[in-house]
Amino acid sequence: MQGQPGTGHAWACDDVAALVAREKNVPMRLLMHASRCRASAARARQLAMYLAHVMLGRSLSEVGDAFGRDRTTVSYACALIEDLREDAEFDAFVTRLEQVIDEQHAQPLWEPRHAGH
Repeated sequence: MQGQPGTGHAWACDDVAALVAREKNVPMRLLMHASRCRASAARARQLAMYLAHVMLGRSLSEVGDAFGRDRTTVSYACALIEDLREDAEFDAFVTRLEQVIDEQHAQPLWEPRHAGH
């Protein structure tokens, strides 16, 4: 079962895609679409794949499966995003998304019960 970003669950690739879709103002269906789509959707997809690999620790194959892409496509996307991070503004944007994922991903999946309850 997958929840929504910000609910303290283990993040899935879909959650990262939803975050990027919202932040880049690209419909989620375009991020997961089998075609290449327009450049803005492709770049958002590349960013989501990068974040899923780097922040969630998913393998290239796992990310590729989640996005309907080959692992070599994910590898290309990761290298591209790393190169684009040379731009300070883009790097700040990616860093902000990483912080959102990190803060939410670090939350426990369950709350321990207090003694006596």
